[in-house]
Amino acid sequence: MKPTLLILAAGIGNRYGGLKQLNEIGYNGETIMDYSVFDAQRAGFAKIVFVIRKDFVTEFEEKIMSKYVNKIDVEYVFQDMNDIPDSCIFETNRTKPWGTGHAVLVAEKAINTPFAVINADDFYGYDAFRVTAEYLQSVQNTQGKYSMVGYIINNTLSESGFVSRGVCSVDQNSMLTNIVERTKIKQGNGLISYINTEGHSEQIPDNVIVSMNFWGFTLDYFDYSKRMFEQFLKTNINVDAEFYIPTVVNNLINAKKAEVKVLETTAKWFGITYADDGIKAKANIKELIENGEYPEKILI
Repeated sequence: MKPTLLILAAGIGNRYGGLKQLNEIGYNGETIMDYSVFDAQRAGFAKIVFVIRKDFVTEFEEKIMSKYVNKIDVEYVFQDMNDIPDSCIFETNRTKPWGTGHAVLVAEKAINTPFAVINADDFYGYDAFRVTAEYLQSVQNTQGKYSMVGYIINNTLSESGFVSRGVCSVDQNSMLTNIVERTKIKQGNGLISYINTEGHSEQIPDNVIVSMNFWGFTLDYFDYSKRMFEQFLKTNINVDAEFYIPTVVNNLINAKKAEVKVLETTAKWFGITYADDGIKAKANIKELIENGEYPEKILI
């Protein structure tokens, strides 16, 4: 069976100043998501599932879903903070979303094949979809065989401000051994650094591998993450902690219940975190079109 692509598009986009998922960067109003769907389809993905919020469903249907009707199998699901396991129903004053790990869980009912997970506001490039689709096809009859597309941190920074990245440790067999979320990463004076939990700056090598949230999973991931999410809720119901995909991955690696192959790619990543990043994204797309890597008009 061909794999499914899950696109996480429920982010609020506070730093960007709006619904960056719907920002038009192509010649004909294409969004980054449109390029992801285009790349995924030609790489061999058979279905696209979006995770969105209910408050922009009308705009999403008009600007995104309408493009794909009768062209590719596509579906959307809602990420709602009240969508939690029945065993965890209780009162909470929390308003902050539960995070990327929860966003994946709400899509379980829409996915029945090995699947990839990406961010809606990140441009990953065709080759990243190709290597992931090939890997997912090779592990479709197994369990605990996951993947992650790795990017060099120096190629993933924003000139407009701080970013957060999952900094990875990788062994000699290209297997992920650990991933640590680092926040407030920025380049300055030729060095890359982040702010640690004590508020101090620590340097990061410019060739370290980071996760840009391009994961590949077999279906057993849902059962594992659901159990971890239930445990997470017991201690974090009224605090701002978020349930992240790397939390699940690290736990499974440490418990030897899963392994994660770090996939190499020739693709170049770029994303939209701040408003100025949108201008650069348009320039990047223009260059890719001029180089013949994409058509002027995306046709799904």
